[in-house]
Amino acid sequence: MGTSQFRKLALLYVVLLCLVLGGLDISISRTLRQQDIRATFQELRTVARILEGDLSAVGSSDSLGLWVERAGRSGLGVSVFSPDSEVLAEFPRRPPNSPARLFHPEVQAAFALGQGEAVRAESAESPERAYLAVRARDSEDRMVVMRLSAPLEPSGTPLGTIRLWLWGGALSLFAAGGAVLARRLRVFTRRLERISQFSRQMAQGGGAPLALEPAQDELAEVGQALHEAATQHNEAVRQLTEERNRSDAILRSMVEGVAVVDENEKIVFCNEAFCRSVGLERLPCAGRLLIEVSRQSGLLRVVQQVLAERRTVSAEIEIATRTPRTFAVTATPVHTAGAAGAVLVLHDVSEIRRLERVRRDFVANVSHEFKTPLTAIQGFAETLLGGALRDKQNSLRFLKIIRDHAVRMGRLTEDLLKLSLIEAGKLELNLQPVAVSELVEPCVEIVRPKAEQKELTLVTECPADLPRVLGDGNRLREVMQNLLDNAVQYTPPGGCIRVHAASDNGAVVVAVSDTGVGIPQSDRERIFERFYRVDNARSREVGGTGLGLAIAKHLVEAHNGRIEVVSEIGHGSTFSIRLPSA
Repeated sequence: MGTSQFRKLALLYVVLLCLVLGGLDISISRTLRQQDIRATFQELRTVARILEGDLSAVGSSDSLGLWVERAGRSGLGVSVFSPDSEVLAEFPRRPPNSPARLFHPEVQAAFALGQGEAVRAESAESPERAYLAVRARDSEDRMVVMRLSAPLEPSGTPLGTIRLWLWGGALSLFAAGGAVLARRLRVFTRRLERISQFSRQMAQGGGAPLALEPAQDELAEVGQALHEAATQHNEAVRQLTEERNRSDAILRSMVEGVAVVDENEKIVFCNEAFCRSVGLERLPCAGRLLIEVSRQSGLLRVVQQVLAERRTVSAEIEIATRTPRTFAVTATPVHTAGAAGAVLVLHDVSEIRRLERVRRDFVANVSHEFKTPLTAIQGFAETLLGGALRDKQNSLRFLKIIRDHAVRMGRLTEDLLKLSLIEAGKLELNLQPVAVSELVEPCVEIVRPKAEQKELTLVTECPADLPRVLGDGNRLREVMQNLLDNAVQYTPPGGCIRVHAASDNGAVVVAVSDTGVGIPQSDRERIFERFYRVDNARSREVGGTGLGLAIAKHLVEAHNGRIEVVSEIGHGSTFSIRLPSA
């Protein structure tokens, strides 16, 4: 860029210099020519005044010719014309048919005005001459015109010498000025290159800072202003980038799904939570139509309603992904740079709805669990009050029934209180190293009579070299007792119950396996909920409260452990407890 700019400026400098010198040359040439013409005519007028007096004394035509010849020996051309433009005498003589003899404008002007002047060349080869014609009278008092002519010769300094000095001096000045100008231009163009390079770097978003110069001219001021503008631009870009990154980080880290949809229902922006909410784990959502990403009619209706009515719309929809989930959707209209759109926020309320369902089920189950014994107690108490006390045999049976239901209510109440303490984190645990055999053997001995009564085989496999577990022995035995009771209750006669323990990567796993009826796949995720029963009729028949597995799960988790179940319909179930070793 610098070389091209330098060439352009140098060419402009040469053109301007040539124009100035050419104009000056033309002006000087014209001035010198006019000066020569004025000097020649002044000389001719002087000679004409002298010869005019001599002409009146010339007699015959022969005398006129001699006089003209004598007057022309000084180097002038002398001619005498009659009123009809006939040449009476001339020197030097020319051929009679010469074109110059046919028309003499200066002669006509002299006859008409008394004097005439003209500058012309007789032919292309001859030099220019100055012609002066004056009106005079001869010796016979006839009106004639005397014409004098002289070649135009430069007077003073020749034009060639002037031109030589003019162009030589101009070229010398051009060389000296060109050298100075070239140096200045190179410095100027280098500064321009730095500014241009800095501007390109700034347009590309970075680059080295501009080296500032002392404010000695306008270009330095331009560089200073550009540097300040670049500093402000970089600061603004930095702030905008930080703000964008901060907003992007906030939106992408939100657990709520956020998406921006334009007026054509195309997704402009979305975070990862939104993609997961609509069931897309890997494919990007941005740039695609909403109907391509989600086939949920409820979500599409919300977006269409917002775009049509331009108001905030809230709704609750269920998105059928692999695990159906419920979302509270809030859609708000937005306007940006003349374009319309909507912002979608999807809040996952599946857990809230599940807890609400569990709460409703819990209230219903508790009411149902208490209603049965309370109804029995109330009914038998009214029977006794109605006169059945006198019937000793039936009254004792009624009282035993009332006692059994009261015991059941007490056990249910105790389990509820225990579960509430565990969930509230208020259950105190006495953590000590406990041998696995101390947890398993007492519980096995308690259920052994029931197992023998049902002709169940009870097998225990607890190696003596197992590490101890860190826990509360009473609470862990309560867990084992619950699992063994369930195994005995739900295993048909002739089945087998196996308790086995093993060490696994710093933990101890105790498993209770049975050959019972098994648990359906749909019920396995809910068997640890309160009051949830796979078989309600059989559970109440054996006296279960429906809280045992829920209590067992919370107690194991309170010991930093984990309880799992593996089951197959018709082949039994295996409950495994994983506890950290001491």
